[in-house]
Amino acid sequence: MRVVRPVLSRRTLLRGAGAAMALPFLEAMMPGARAADRASRPKRLQVFYSPNGMTMPGFQPAETGAGFALPPTLEPLAPHRENFSVISGLGHPQAAAMGDRPAGHGRSCPAFLTGAHARQTEGPDIRAGISMDQVFAAHLGDATPLASLELGIDQASLLGSCDINYSCAYTNGISWLTPSVPLPVEANPRAVFERLFGDGDMDEAGRLAQLRRQSSILDFVMEDARRLSGELGMEDRRKLDEYLDATRAIEKRIQRSAASPATAQAGSLEQPAGIPGDFAEHVKLMIDLQVLAMQADITRVGTFMIGRELSNRTYPEIGVPDSHHMLSHHGNNPEKMAQLGKINRYHMEFFAYYLQRMKDTRDGEGSLLDRTLVIRGSAFGDSNEHDFMDLPVVVAGGLAKGGRHLRVEKGTSMSNLMLAGLQSLDVPAESFGDSTAALRDAIDG
Repeated sequence: MRVVRPVLSRRTLLRGAGAAMALPFLEAMMPGARAADRASRPKRLQVFYSPNGMTMPGFQPAETGAGFALPPTLEPLAPHRENFSVISGLGHPQAAAMGDRPAGHGRSCPAFLTGAHARQTEGPDIRAGISMDQVFAAHLGDATPLASLELGIDQASLLGSCDINYSCAYTNGISWLTPSVPLPVEANPRAVFERLFGDGDMDEAGRLAQLRRQSSILDFVMEDARRLSGELGMEDRRKLDEYLDATRAIEKRIQRSAASPATAQAGSLEQPAGIPGDFAEHVKLMIDLQVLAMQADITRVGTFMIGRELSNRTYPEIGVPDSHHMLSHHGNNPEKMAQLGKINRYHMEFFAYYLQRMKDTRDGEGSLLDRTLVIRGSAFGDSNEHDFMDLPVVVAGGLAKGGRHLRVEKGTSMSNLMLAGLQSLDVPAESFGDSTAALRDAIDG
């Protein structure tokens, strides 16, 4: 006897006791489409950003093409050689002064994803451009519950620690909804989790009950989950169980962080409940939330800043007691450059963790990484010189050719790469930022 499985809408939710949560992409949402599985999966865009530039000799491979030797900063990516490529020579001409007063971070950071020249101002009349991620989000429309997710590690700075003559808005984030509206970065994992699963779909009574009982959102929806699981095929049941387990694990980590609020490294301000005191745990938790959001198709667009531009964070856990920004202006001192190189490599280890998490998370017959374009970079190459014309850029994921080092003519606008990326994401764009032509070689090979 033929068993008829239910056909589920992509907007199907698990519900219960005033709570609701999205489902991962299941085969039951795509009946009869297994043969065209890969092509029918949604495409995604992720951007991973490190502040304060790089020690380029430790990042940039000596050889071009395939089989290049991994320099020290890129060594953590060794397990993912075929999933990423290094693109050398890209820059942002719009980060130049163009008659404005001297500055570096305040112009380069907003140019990173917009290809636009930031207006010099410390007031509210900020202006840059629409960022690549938001162009893609606008193209997707209401395909997902959240248009995009902007995550980071550092809380926004409103006073101090901002580039002279430039508003803090220019260095707090990299995502711009419009030329005058930068999108805020969320650094608190509890707030991110509630945005993904609690806001809008959990009524006030349910939220209060959850807080009183310190229970998981899964406790509210498990009855519905068990009912649905009994109607699914074996592969979908496995995928649903994997998703629920991952959600439960993240909740527990957030609850542990909230129970023991830590003290921020800089100064004596107490961190908000939900932010882990351990930097590595904080970064991995935010990455896991980003992956979970992609897995559940809550959004297909995400940016992650492992530190805000001009970050003065210290890294005693890896033997770097001096501040990141101070070390980025090393004056070619070998000891300071070595310390900065440690930070660069440390940040790359978390990017490797991100790639592994995306690889390990199934999406149909493949993984989340298979249908994602990932851009990883910084607003500077040589941070000591505030060099914005030779950036450390990596493209990764299944939507771009991997396993090579491509060197383009130095000074080629990074907007050309972003235009090619948008086209690979099926956005019918003919230009972006200050692009001159789509750099298809960086995507297609």
